Amino acid sequence: MSLLARLAPHLPYVRRYARALTGDQATGDHYVRVALEALAAGERSLEDRYSPRVALYHVFHAIWCTSGAQLEDAPEEDVAGDASRRLMRIAPRSRQAFLLTALEGFTPSEAAQILDVDFDEVDALISRAQSEIDAELATDVLIIEDEPVIAADIEALVRELGHNVLDIAATRTEAVEAVNRRLPGLVLADIQLADGSSGIDAVKDILGRLDVPVIFITAFPERLLTGERPEPTFLITKPFQPETVKAAIGQALFFHPARRREAA
Repeated sequence: MSLLARLAPHLPYVRRYARALTGDQATGDHYVRVALEALAAGERSLEDRYSPRVALYHVFHAIWCTSGAQLEDAPEEDVAGDASRRLMRIAPRSRQAFLLTALEGFTPSEAAQILDVDFDEVDALISRAQSEIDAELATDVLIIEDEPVIAADIEALVRELGHNVLDIAATRTEAVEAVNRRLPGLVLADIQLADGSSGIDAVKDILGRLDVPVIFITAFPERLLTGERPEPTFLITKPFQPETVKAAIGQALFFHPARRREAA
């Protein structure tokens, strides 16, 4: 198989990553092109020990580092509410680790291979980025969960991240009433609720009024993963790991457009 055929499926993704990393598509494309030219000329080679996608990102970073390119922190006056500008607020090295795992879906071990660092350093970089995101994007959270113990666990995680819990609703009706009292910036929802009502329907009611990120935390993921669109971007299966919930909260807030609308 030719080099181009091996890399072609991954090129749109490395372009996406380069754009997010640099804050500009033209600049990102320049470094992707230089990496590909180095591969074509034999100046760089794909590491056989890595998958083709990991190897491509590894070459991209090698080119980036040897070219003298640097990531700058964005000036304060350039910072806005959208995700691309918020990215520039994260410390450069942490930004790389965060994007590789949160945006590109690499595991921390794969990110360590790409960045040529050990696992512990990548883990620390991701944690640092997560802390910066949590501090900047603190918001009001509505929890829709009918099991008191689980609701308390989720509430503790949310507060640990610096967010405020507006309410805990056990039914669809309670969830709608909670939103009528005060608008949340994030919704964490179960599917099967106390009175037999559906968390899916509760979320539909809320999204009919607000543009707000939603994370489903459920023991019944098959009710959402139907193969039909749209499917939820953030879905966590019970029993959940606390770190999984924390990461999902940070990503949901970070990548969701920073806007909220009320129905007329």
